[in-house]
This record gives sequence, C-alpha cells and structure tokens, in this order.
Amino acid sequence: MSAGIPFLDASDVEALLTPTAAVDALRCALAGGFRPETDHARIFEQLDGGEFLLMPAETATSTGIKVLTIAPDNPARGLARIQGLYVLFDSATLSPRALIDGPALTDIRTSAVSVAAIRDALERDAGTLDIVVFGAGPQARAHVRTVRAVLEGTRLVGSVTSVVRSPARVTTGADFDAVVAAGSEEAVAATRAAGLILCTTTASTPLFEDDVVRDDAVVVAVGSHSPDARELPGALLGRSDVIVEDIGAALRECGDVVLAIDEGHLAADDLIPMGDLVRGSRGLRGGRPVVFKSAGMSWEDLVLAQAIADADGRRG
Repeated sequence: MSAGIPFLDASDVEALLTPTAAVDALRCALAGGFRPETDHARIFEQLDGGEFLLMPAETATSTGIKVLTIAPDNPARGLARIQGLYVLFDSATLSPRALIDGPALTDIRTSAVSVAAIRDALERDAGTLDIVVFGAGPQARAHVRTVRAVLEGTRLVGSVTSVVRSPARVTTGADFDAVVAAGSEEAVAATRAAGLILCTTTASTPLFEDDVVRDDAVVVAVGSHSPDARELPGALLGRSDVIVEDIGAALRECGDVVLAIDEGHLAADDLIPMGDLVRGSRGLRGGRPVVFKSAGMSWEDLVLAQAIADADGRRG
C-alpha cells in the first residue's frame, strides 16, 4: 500500500471531527439531495470465530466500505468485541484515500445521526432540557455529549439521569448527574419529567410504558437492530411523529417500527424520512411526542469518513 495513504486512528477521528461538525455534515448531505433509499445493502458473513459486517456506500464525491469483525469471545481474551477499518476511496478513480479506525467512526456516527434527525424537534423549545438515558455504555455517553455540543448556546441542558440494571457499576460525573435502577420509582419519575429520552440498550421488549412519555418529549431508540426486538412500546409510536432514516430500511430492520405496525398502532405512510424533514418537504405536526428510530446505514459512515479525510487534508 502506498505510503501516501494515511491511517487515522481513534484519536485522529476525535480531533478531526467534532460532534457538531458530524451532525452538520449529515444534514448537509441530505439537504444537498442525497437519497438514503439509494444506499447499498449491508452484508453479514458468518465466520468460524464470529462475523464479518461489510458496509459499502457511495455518494457523488466519495466511495467507501466499512469492514468490521464481531468476535463474541474477544472480551474474555481482553480484546474488543468489534474491530475493523473504514476504507475511503475517490469516487472517480476508485483510488484509496484513507484508512480510518472503524469502531471510532461508528461511535461518532451513531449519535450524530440521532441528533441530526431530532435537531429541529430539540430546537423548537427554548426551555431547559432534562434527559433520561436508558443505558450507560459508550453510545449512551456519546449521545449525551453530542446533544450538549449541538445545543450549546441555544438551549440549556438540565439534569441527565442514566437508567440501568446495576446502578452500583456506573459512576456519575461529566455525562450523568444521577444513576437509577431500571423499573424503580426514580426511573419512572425521571422518565415522566424528561424532555429527551435516549434508548441505547440491548433490550428486546419495551423499556417503559407509553403513558410515562410527555406529549412534548423527544425519544431516540438506537439499541435494537432486528425486526422482532424493540425498546419502545407500540402505542407510543402510534401517537408520535416517527422519524426514520429510510422507510424501506425501517420496515426491514427496525422492530420498534415493524411491531407497532403489526399491532395496528402505526402505518408505513406515517413514517417521516429524515431527509424530507431536513429538506423541509415534511414537517413535524406538533402537540405530540417525536420518536426517531435508527437503523444505522452505510451512507452515514461514508459522509463522516469523507469529512474526517477532508479535515485531515486541511491540517496538512
């Protein structure tokens, strides 16, 4: 491989792409006309020791593929469960431009997509925003940090409460003001009071009841990635404006959406593609919750990989 092709590790990713810049890059791609329904399909391949996840994508200016390995036994070996690389290519020549740490790119992408989708909903209210986060892992923390960064100077973030199964294992600090047990009275009360509810768990059944969610709340669900698992109750989606990255992807992969439709709470025509929202061809109705259900799509990694490579080029 040419010595001129840079490798950008996790520290480079953090230095080159701020959360706000990541959100802006995704919204700019959609505002510029990129259509998520044209995205390439993700490819899963079974291996003896785990699984390959391949995520190819292309835009008008770049082409790329994220190659990840998922090794369930790695944590017992003291190694990361998910490892891999992003390979960015020039779209015209298909020449390699950069190699980027895959998990680091994924970490910043997931929260940036969520906030890109809900930014309009968060900015429609100037009041203090109290947050409840179901989960306390990297994505829970990344979502809180991205929300804080994007709202800085426009809306005050109040209390941030993490809801987990084992509160003793989680410390408060920069990301969480309080940590409470799932199912406790404290968790229910915090959820009722929250203007933003972030769901970042591996749950396969709803984390809370529909009636604890305020009519003006914004809810994000990123944890489940199969059509038979969900974090949210169907009734909540039925009374909400539901934003998705792409309707086809949501109907294939997002159990929160699929099961709500199966139960009669929701119709596919009710779904709002985030691209339509960003471009202004669809709007939020108001007076009801806003839900964003994320599938995670290949184009999102490509847009951010290009932004990272461009920033690396500018720093010389």
